[in-house]
Amino acid sequence: MLIERIYDEDLAQASYLIGCQAKGEAIVVDGRRDIAVYRDLAAKNGMKIVAVTETHIHADYLSGTRELAAATGAKIYVSGEGGPDWQYGFDGERLHDGDTIALGNITIKAVHTPGHTPEHLSFLVTDGAFSDKPGYLLSGDFVFSGDLGRPDLLDEAAGGIDTRFEGAKQLFASLRDKFLALPDYVQVHPGHGAGSACGKALGAIPSSTVGYERLYAWWGPYLATNDEQGFINELLDGQPDAHAYFARMKRENREGPAVMGERAPLQELDTDTVAKGLAGDTLTFIDTRSSSEVHQGTVVRSLNVPAGKSVASYGAWVVNPETDTNPLVLLAKDQEQAQDLWDHLVRVGIDNVAGYLTDIKGLPTFTPSLIQPEELEGFEAAMVLDVRNKTEHKAGHIPGSHQLSGGRVMWHLDELPAGGTIVSYCQSGVRNSVAASALRRAGYDVFELDGSYAAWNARRNSVPAA
Repeated sequence: MLIERIYDEDLAQASYLIGCQAKGEAIVVDGRRDIAVYRDLAAKNGMKIVAVTETHIHADYLSGTRELAAATGAKIYVSGEGGPDWQYGFDGERLHDGDTIALGNITIKAVHTPGHTPEHLSFLVTDGAFSDKPGYLLSGDFVFSGDLGRPDLLDEAAGGIDTRFEGAKQLFASLRDKFLALPDYVQVHPGHGAGSACGKALGAIPSSTVGYERLYAWWGPYLATNDEQGFINELLDGQPDAHAYFARMKRENREGPAVMGERAPLQELDTDTVAKGLAGDTLTFIDTRSSSEVHQGTVVRSLNVPAGKSVASYGAWVVNPETDTNPLVLLAKDQEQAQDLWDHLVRVGIDNVAGYLTDIKGLPTFTPSLIQPEELEGFEAAMVLDVRNKTEHKAGHIPGSHQLSGGRVMWHLDELPAGGTIVSYCQSGVRNSVAASALRRAGYDVFELDGSYAAWNARRNSVPAA
């Protein structure tokens, strides 16, 4: 048997390819939409992808289940649990608690583990060539290394009202009746790692065991003493802000993400054509440089989505494809980088990319406004905006600032002043540059606090008290 973990650093998301080496068949679990990695991995191991499935209706990325099935002819399996409100809207065989998928000697058993979402499945994997007992659990967003999938995303991202409390109760029961009923030796392969917004304290360890989590996870003592209320209180306390784009992901994943098919390679565009498109507001420019470079000068009304490990996340903060219909033009050093950036964007449903440019020469530019920490006290700002998470704000913030995390700003403009200047900040300046670029494009006058909270706090601590 082969189990391969495919990890996306951008979204801190893990998908899996499980293959029977004897029969040459494989299944992909929780795949993403840029599917070349799965096809290449299967080909490398002499396997054919014959099945695709997912643990639940995801909120943090757009599922590649339909994309893979269309490209390979694989059969789709999705959860049939969770009641009528949590049924998928596209074709595929429905899995219920105890149902199995067979790949040669391998048996994959669906286990209904609600809590993070009502329909959530985990998958128990048995390698029949070695044992008739399961040895592996693909736990999706149920159990992570050291943490659990948050039960409040339905409230935060799907329009639910106080569903977090029932979800927390379901998580407690799923742990007690399903997870802890497994042998301690069962290996646990979760759907996310550190950095995901699907939990508050995810570990960076790629896998664990039932026994290790039983003994050392924060929730273990609550289960050992059957303290459901204590468990619920700690679980719900201090969860990070959910990105607003999660609502779109949840809706599209339930209905069935659009199938892109083969994408033609991105082409380098003509600068004059791009300049005309920007002037007529028929194109949107994405400046993928660092915030420090952007602060030296960038394209007018461009969006800053810095290249690196967070392209998908930051892209979804500032581009809503349901309302932002302009094709995007990416700043990239070459075609290879442009293609990679596009791969990241399609993971969150941002598909409409016209092409790329390698520099900004010939385009209209401006220099973003900055304010130094020592200038802030006497500056007349309509609002000082903290775009960090609420947990960061709670730990320390500029007095009088208003907290609205970067992933929620563009969906909550009603919280911002109608006029005047906004001074914005994050911890170091990266997230702030992303959010500020979107606010400027929307017509707001924004000054970015140079060095953000870290610089302001360092100055505060270095200035002697009067």
